[in-house]
Amino acid sequence: MDFTAGITEPTVRLGVTGLSRSGKTVFITALVHALLKQSRLPVFEAQAEGRVRRIYLEPQPNDDLPRFAYEQNLAKLMGDNRHWPDSTRQISQLRLTLEYVPESFVARNFGSGRLHIDIVDYPGEWLLDLPLLSQTYQQWSAATLAGSRSGPRTALAKIWHDHLAILSAEMPAEELSAMKAAELFSTYLRACRSQQTALSSLPPGRFLMPGDLEGSPLLAFAPLDVTPNQEFNSGSMGALMERRYNSYVAHVVKPFFYGHFARLNRQIVLVDVMSALNAGEAAVNDLRMALADVMGAFRMGANTLTTHLFGRRIDKVLFAATKADLLNQNDHDKLEAILRLLVQEASAKAEFSGAKVDALALSAIRATREATVTQKGQEFSCIAGIPEAGEVISGQTFDGEKEAAIFPGDLPLTPALALKGLQQSALHFVKFRPPLISGETFPHIRLDRAIEFLIGDSLP
Repeated sequence: MDFTAGITEPTVRLGVTGLSRSGKTVFITALVHALLKQSRLPVFEAQAEGRVRRIYLEPQPNDDLPRFAYEQNLAKLMGDNRHWPDSTRQISQLRLTLEYVPESFVARNFGSGRLHIDIVDYPGEWLLDLPLLSQTYQQWSAATLAGSRSGPRTALAKIWHDHLAILSAEMPAEELSAMKAAELFSTYLRACRSQQTALSSLPPGRFLMPGDLEGSPLLAFAPLDVTPNQEFNSGSMGALMERRYNSYVAHVVKPFFYGHFARLNRQIVLVDVMSALNAGEAAVNDLRMALADVMGAFRMGANTLTTHLFGRRIDKVLFAATKADLLNQNDHDKLEAILRLLVQEASAKAEFSGAKVDALALSAIRATREATVTQKGQEFSCIAGIPEAGEVISGQTFDGEKEAAIFPGDLPLTPALALKGLQQSALHFVKFRPPLISGETFPHIRLDRAIEFLIGDSLP
């Protein structure tokens, strides 16, 4: 169906994902707003050349997907009571249509001069479930237990491990024991994701973002202390957990992959690099592993007639280190270099398959501006903005109305040093309110570069 529709109505299906707190909702809202208002986007070549006629929203192309709440999110970002919208909790979609003047001879004479952009938003935690398609319950359990017994995870898993010690795969199946194990395992995963720990590789994703599966038996399972090839007797706790795990893969992971993920042909992965850096080396290594798992889940490569007929491939992947506005502009290139190092191995695999990969430092909505502060005769490159109510800087608690200038710290000159964590020279993160815009568009950092990479070549 996608192939047939694409002959007459060219469509880019853009997946937008990212792990928790990476800014997916803000990115999509800012992207759509900038295109609809035809903001000044100098790196977006088709617009800079004057070839874009108009851009508008169209009705949902897929009736089984919720519509991305663009208008509601935009309203939250504007006005005196402006605030950041809620995080992504379920899959959603929005269709933009872009009408343009074709440049090439073929496009002018045989093309429609119109491009649909279907933006598919989904939690990154769900993406980390895709490797489960190739893992048995026993393999997943053994790997998860091994991971929970190393690094900072050990202390976070203590209560779950204490309960695990009274369970065995051979004991009779007990529903309450299974539910208790799932509850404690979920608590452990949430602790791993906290701001202080900032770990990233945390499947199953629905344990953190259950959506409409809240309370479902599909989530009433947890790892047991078993070997990768262990077999279970009928009616045992191991057999119950294995059945629930297989049901989760069959009814949650597979429909997401085949119904939505496998239909994407462009992907942006938003990454909160700075929180991982501040949390230390373990968080950075975990983020690197999670990004490798993400790339392993993508069906990447150049799209041909065959791939269009038998399943699209993702031919472009953009990794974006978000919240670049929380650093001085002198550190934006350093942040980008750190991200490139984090995804180096995964990017090499993607490029070998024929896909194009890029990485950049990004702020879809810039909440700060550059400032210089002089103290004791020494100048500091700072950022200035309005901290959110309750934020504390140097002992001062802000009310959400006053502007402040802060020195956020500097990233190391060498990206490899940053991957060891920043405990000795931590960055100072402060949550700022969205900017009060005087014109019609939001200030941004490199949003136009992201747009050009993701859709620029689809406007011949």
